[in-house]
Amino acid sequence: MWWMGIFKQAVSVVLLAISMSAVALPNDTETADALFNKARDAYQAKNEAALTDALQQMQAQQYILAPYATYWLMLLQMSNPDADLSNERMQAFFNQYADYPFTDRLRGEWLKQLGKRQDWKTLLDEYPRFQRDDVGVKCYVLQARAQAGDMQALVEGKDVWLSAIDQPSNCGQLFDVMQKANVLKDEDIWARFRLALQEGKLSLAKSVLSRLSKAESTGATLIDKTYQNPQQVLDKKLLSTKTTLGRELTLFAIDRLARSQIENTVSSWQKMEPTFSAEERQYAWGRIGLWAAKLHYPLATDYFERAGKGILNQEQMAWKARSYLRAKDWAKVQTVINDMLPSQQEEAVWRYWKARAFKEQKQIPMANALLVPLSHERTYYGLLAEEELGDVLTALPNIYIPTAEDVSTIKSLPGIQRAMELMRFDMRWESRMEWAMATKDLDDKGLISAADFASQQEWYDLAISTADKTSTLHNYALRYPTPYRALVKEEARDQGIDEAWVYGLTRQESRFVSNAKSGVGAAGLMQLMPATASWVAKRMGIGYSGGMIHQQDTNIKLGTYYLRYTLDLMGGQALMATAAYNAGPGRAKRWGAGDAVEGAIYAETIPIYETRLYVQKVMANAYFYAHRLGTKVMTLKQRLGVVGGDATVIANTVVPVASENTMAKSDDVESKTEQKP
Repeated sequence: MWWMGIFKQAVSVVLLAISMSAVALPNDTETADALFNKARDAYQAKNEAALTDALQQMQAQQYILAPYATYWLMLLQMSNPDADLSNERMQAFFNQYADYPFTDRLRGEWLKQLGKRQDWKTLLDEYPRFQRDDVGVKCYVLQARAQAGDMQALVEGKDVWLSAIDQPSNCGQLFDVMQKANVLKDEDIWARFRLALQEGKLSLAKSVLSRLSKAESTGATLIDKTYQNPQQVLDKKLLSTKTTLGRELTLFAIDRLARSQIENTVSSWQKMEPTFSAEERQYAWGRIGLWAAKLHYPLATDYFERAGKGILNQEQMAWKARSYLRAKDWAKVQTVINDMLPSQQEEAVWRYWKARAFKEQKQIPMANALLVPLSHERTYYGLLAEEELGDVLTALPNIYIPTAEDVSTIKSLPGIQRAMELMRFDMRWESRMEWAMATKDLDDKGLISAADFASQQEWYDLAISTADKTSTLHNYALRYPTPYRALVKEEARDQGIDEAWVYGLTRQESRFVSNAKSGVGAAGLMQLMPATASWVAKRMGIGYSGGMIHQQDTNIKLGTYYLRYTLDLMGGQALMATAAYNAGPGRAKRWGAGDAVEGAIYAETIPIYETRLYVQKVMANAYFYAHRLGTKVMTLKQRLGVVGGDATVIANTVVPVASENTMAKSDDVESKTEQKP
């Protein structure tokens, strides 16, 4: 059976449990808890002596989380220059705790220590065993290879250099070596300068500029002015097109202005365009095309065409395709997708839309060649592909229900045992790391068994994420759980909204973690902003205080009321209501302005990445939940409906709504979520 490969691990835990139970005292659990808390407090206070004392007592008790105290002690000693951390001791730790998620993190810190010491040989020997992606470590490794005479390492360093992300400080040493060896040239510096400006990283842009000669970097103070008021900078001709800096800042001004004022941008750019090189002209038109496409400006396709081929990055290629989708030019959609990099073409989104382009042009065999394999993927695009096939329906997915023995085997795994114990201490991140490592090599049956165990513990988020990973066998009861059923059903009925939509949204918002809180303050099962919750409670005439937002019954009551309110605000249009829940009613209405467009295209051309993904997942969730709950079942395309123009709203396609409940992360760094109900 599938679990035989992990039987030995399970046996070791059982034997350990037996040995511990044989000497257990009534207060052993309390003693272990107290020791673990003492160790954690000592680590946070950097008290090595107290941590060592707690560790020794936990080891004497053979406490399952004692290795975490060992890990914390190693971290403290790593920052202590007098500590005895020989290569032999580090290797012994790595070998002893190879099955723990913290081991590779410690290995990364050790590699950085080796880099600081310039112990290049040990660094290169240990690096192949490092499994994580850490830029700081990579910079040390490239520097080590260069020190050993491998000059190709400096060429590879260009991939690290050409990034709009602030790199760790030690990467500066690598860049110094690259620049001294003339591998990092002025054109590379200007390329990163442009990229940093494009992403709004002004501090990084200034830092990059400092690598040029003083004469070339003079005028860096204009960066802030260009960022704050690009129109003024262009109108007053504050930038000289005779210098590289002046031209780059002019392109930056055009990029900034195009985010909101397409016509003004085009007018300004056409006046100065002749003074720029062919590459610079193409770059500017590519940026104008990107923002025009996100604003659904009808001439976006024209601007992209002026940019030519080869200048557009993957985001711009995606929006070039979307601009032709919005224009319903299927031949061009097909052409643009064909021009994408092979890796981008393989993404589900572009396999689907390429198939649609074939189908709209009556090239059915070519469309089906893409749709059939895509339809096996139980995702948003997989569902759309399945529906496009019509009579050529794929087989129903295989359903697997784990046995009690399967679930028991999962429970006995050392990593799962540690995950359970860490959860008791509310160490959710560490618990999830243990869970991820314990389940990463399981087959479909093992994953479903693990999801079943998580569901039994009411760890619905883990149950969902684990069950979602299966490829051939599936269990939709675990993928789409229905906790708090009585509450959800009652409140959905009272508000006259589809229970499947409520569940579809709640699954996406919180994964049914009642104390979930987003980075912007949205809270609870349905992720209501505090101000929204208070506003809704007042409208409903119920007593409310801030702490009630995490109460399951209160959160669902307020959330479903707000769903109904926003649905009505969107004129009953399901898809727009879903978009409004995440990004605000104002945006949702703007995106639907103009001629009627099918819902799938409306969703695909939502300019905010997070909202686009959110809408697609909520709508697909609702489709699956309708089957789970036995409520009214519609195809996904019916749920998406038609948006804009004089399109008739499909009856009963009710979708939950709450514009400010979650912060929409925009492709545009300036975008802000609307906060008014």
